[in-house]
Amino acid sequence: MNKFSWYEAKSIEDALQQVNTTVSEEVYQSSNEAAIFKSGGIDVFDLVKEGLIKPQKIINIRNIPGLDKISYDRKEGLSIGANVTLAEMASNEVIKENYLALHQAVSHAATPQLRNMSTLGGNIAQRNRCWYFRSVDHDCFRKAGDRCFARHSENGENENHAILDNGSCVSVHASSISTALMAFNATVVFFNDKGKKKEVLMDDFFVSASQDISMETILQAKEMITNITLPAPEKNTKSFYMKQGARESYDWSIGDVAIVMKVSGNTCKSASIVLGSAAPVPYRSNEAQQAMENTTINSDNALKAAKAAMSKARPLSKNGYKVPLFVSIIKQAILEIS
Repeated sequence: MNKFSWYEAKSIEDALQQVNTTVSEEVYQSSNEAAIFKSGGIDVFDLVKEGLIKPQKIINIRNIPGLDKISYDRKEGLSIGANVTLAEMASNEVIKENYLALHQAVSHAATPQLRNMSTLGGNIAQRNRCWYFRSVDHDCFRKAGDRCFARHSENGENENHAILDNGSCVSVHASSISTALMAFNATVVFFNDKGKKKEVLMDDFFVSASQDISMETILQAKEMITNITLPAPEKNTKSFYMKQGARESYDWSIGDVAIVMKVSGNTCKSASIVLGSAAPVPYRSNEAQQAMENTTINSDNALKAAKAAMSKARPLSKNGYKVPLFVSIIKQAILEIS
């Protein structure tokens, strides 16, 4: 682990002023010099300990007043501060009552100990999961290297990797909570060092590997997430989240799905279907949404939608099992809404 200085930020403005204004985004991503933000610190310290990032300064934003609040308005919707812990979200009755899929996603994330430490902002901004990307000894495409070890190496380990949108990088985004947030059409709110506020839909917050392989989100070095907002659910909206891990007790997701539907009786009027651990970013399945909209919620239609979600799947040498796995959990999650 490299040596770094530590700064306790007192406000959003104070934190942003501490960012090295001369550092380039390229340096920030491969990071030998940048100042970086830390809240819960789970992913940041993993990267530092592995030598994948070497910041000169870590700015602790965990104690900034006001970023640890959850508020709800029946017309405006839900606002969750970036420093709200996953445990606080899991125990919040408003979230459970009005955003069930989000409650389920948070409740199944990591372990109780990690949920007590991890914050929402850090969770959605964490970097991708791949054996090779997380290894300092492997310079893969995402680290400006010349190959994807998971795909092209002899006996490459890719059993947990992407089956959709995996033309270049085959890593997967680790935040199953982002799956549910995207299904609810959540917005990420953040500020830059000039004090400018930005609001971006979750669909536009994440960056596909085909757009820019060096980044997973649009968040830049001199920008900080302050809160995430979700619109108020419309009348007759139902939701459900389902996760499959290698172990029942806890583990990274090998496949998860969040579904939000507006229903009329047993008919789906509109659907929002997002997959996690299927692609390098949370993946909205337009094919599954179109297959379900204006149809009866039953086993046959749920299966058609689930298969439609996998119509563009391109499994790797060791993760073909993910296709039937996703078909199964998507179908089951749809039927749970009926």
